Amino acid sequence: MKKDAVPNLPTYNILIDMLCREGKLEDALWIRDAMKEAGLYPNVMTTNIMIDRLCKAQKIDAACSIFDGIDHKVCTPDEITFCSLIDGLGKQGRVDDAYRLYEKMLDTDRVPTVVLYTSLIRNFFKWGRKEDGHKIYKEMVRRGCPADLMLLNTYMDCVFKAGEIEKGKALFKEIKAQGFNPDVRSFSILIHGLVKAGFAHETYELFYAMKEQGCVLDTRAYNTVIDGFCKSGKVNRAYQLLEEMKIKGHQPTVVTYGFVIDGLAKIDRLDEAYMLFEEAKSKGIELNLVIYSSLIDGFGKVGRVDEAYLIMEELMQKGLTPNVYTWNCLLDALVKADEIDEALVCFQSMKDLNCAPNHVTYSILINGFCRVRKFNKAFVYWQEMQKLGLKPNAITYTTMISGLAKAGNIVEANRLFERFKASGGTPDSASYNAMIEGLSITNRAIDAYALFEETRLKGFRIHSKTCVVLLDALHKDECLEQAAIVGAVLKETTKSQHASRSW
Repeated sequence: MKKDAVPNLPTYNILIDMLCREGKLEDALWIRDAMKEAGLYPNVMTTNIMIDRLCKAQKIDAACSIFDGIDHKVCTPDEITFCSLIDGLGKQGRVDDAYRLYEKMLDTDRVPTVVLYTSLIRNFFKWGRKEDGHKIYKEMVRRGCPADLMLLNTYMDCVFKAGEIEKGKALFKEIKAQGFNPDVRSFSILIHGLVKAGFAHETYELFYAMKEQGCVLDTRAYNTVIDGFCKSGKVNRAYQLLEEMKIKGHQPTVVTYGFVIDGLAKIDRLDEAYMLFEEAKSKGIELNLVIYSSLIDGFGKVGRVDEAYLIMEELMQKGLTPNVYTWNCLLDALVKADEIDEALVCFQSMKDLNCAPNHVTYSILINGFCRVRKFNKAFVYWQEMQKLGLKPNAITYTTMISGLAKAGNIVEANRLFERFKASGGTPDSASYNAMIEGLSITNRAIDAYALFEETRLKGFRIHSKTCVVLLDALHKDECLEQAAIVGAVLKETTKSQHASRSW
């Protein structure tokens, strides 16, 4: 540069841009003031640079101050000025301020672009204002602004995330109706939305439609399709796609490995899941808690408790903190292996590490104590659960009812039984049989018989042993008419069991 060269407006704009990118706002403002002293006034490009960079740095108030301080005699905001600030306000949750600025833009006769409408739709949905997001789309159509593929993809993504599945599917069709070919992002959004909504089985057809259209999958698309295949039971196909990714030059991410490892673990292919786990580590991928939890759950469900424990130890050595789901997986494994004492040690470790047990945790422990017939101990944890305000699920209710009845605590069992029914719950066959036996043993033959009739009306199977215990109680109370009915049911039950064994 010549020694006597004088900086011009583009020179100052470049300097301001560089300083704003580095977050040196004060220096940028000093350069702007130096421009004025040199007889140069910031033009719309200067303003746009400063507002855009400040918004991206989340310094919205400073950006608004620049906008409000514009000297309209020498600089008039254009569509880019408005769009940058509207987007910045929206991203920070100030969607009402963003909409007011949009209205101000309309008053200046500036024409909103499809980029601006995309921003408004995205941000209204992001902050839970989906109805306003829909209104913005309708307003855009009314004003004659044509949608582009980016806007339609964004709108579809927002709609799926808001749980409007049918609307999301309709928008995918709208893409075609407006003359666009859905791109890889369109398909990824559709598949992801459907998988999250429980329609993973549609992945296969959409994947091949995407291939037929010539879409080149990127990492995000591969991850979305792999997730869909795993959740729809096509784990082999997911595994093949993982290998295809590598061949096509797409490095599998922690998300990719997570989906396939979880898919394999859920169908008891633990050795393959563990092999992928080791492969991911060898590639330097930082594995997350989700992957460790998948393996703990998988190993635990097939009774490989020692391996589940080793995975838990490794994740803690890596500096990861197990969450309540991880602990519950390990607890469930111990309980199903009848290692109830070890489960209690694990439960205590969980609390020592400040991980609050939830209703699932207590349900696992209660079920575990009932499995080993420690019904009174189960009731202690049931009461502790109630004190903490945790609500038992249906399985825990039925397990506890059966357990208390078998332990002879029929008063408490009956109280739980009635409370469960009153809350809309449906006791299972085991609960009914246990209650009938419990009432019979405690000399409440008529109550037991009433429950016997209720059980038959509900279509539940009454066990032979239950009939025998009830018959004995009815005979003791000389309820001969009721005893005759129970005897007939017992005879029929025994006959059907004999026929089943003969067959």
